[in-house]
Amino acid sequence: MTDWFRDHTLITYLLIFVMVAYVYHKVFATRRLPILKLIVVYAAMAVGCYLLLIFQLFGLPIVLCIAVALFLMLLTRVRAYAEKRQRGDSSQS
Repeated sequence: MTDWFRDHTLITYLLIFVMVAYVYHKVFATRRLPILKLIVVYAAMAVGCYLLLIFQLFGLPIVLCIAVALFLMLLTRVRAYAEKRQRGDSSQS
């Protein structure tokens, strides 16, 4: 898998950028930013993702680590939804 990421650097960079942007949007973006600040944030994110790409190309499992972070985010969302639904059902009984 690491060899595939090394052979397809553009796809790897885009994958890293999209996953990091999703994590930023769901975890750290508490309110809407003005467009200029948003451009600055995404430009800084693009530079940081380039650094993560370099780490990925040197053999560190960056893509897999971000994928695990996304999975954990999904898991906590499903758990919160289930708890909210369970509280709603028990209060109606």
